Amino acid sequence: MTRAYVPYSRFHVGAALESTDGTIYDGCNIENSGFSLTNCAERTAFFKAISEGAPLRSFARIVIVSDDPGFTAPCGACRQVMQDLGGPELEIIMANAKDELRILPLRALLPMAFDPSALPGHHPA
Repeated sequence: MTRAYVPYSRFHVGAALESTDGTIYDGCNIENSGFSLTNCAERTAFFKAISEGAPLRSFARIVIVSDDPGFTAPCGACRQVMQDLGGPELEIIMANAKDELRILPLRALLPMAFDPSALPGHHPA
């Protein structure tokens, strides 16, 4: 969260993605003046993990923190990336500025998810 680049929103978010072998991949949000090109902390952590060789769906949980007193839930784009790369049982842990936690499986945040099995010619990785 402290490395977030947020000159426009000033909304700092950090994420820590834990693989099933205990490896931690961290991420922060990185903004761009063209807001649609901004990358969230959650996607940064997932893309970092995959680019460093972590196998697909080898993740146990992701922790999402911000300086907001409420809970920062992952956006729709992040939920889709989590579905594809993490799977529906990925544990989502949201922590707020009051040190409170909310823990849910991804399937609770993304019911009826679109996944690669819906694509023609899909072969599981």
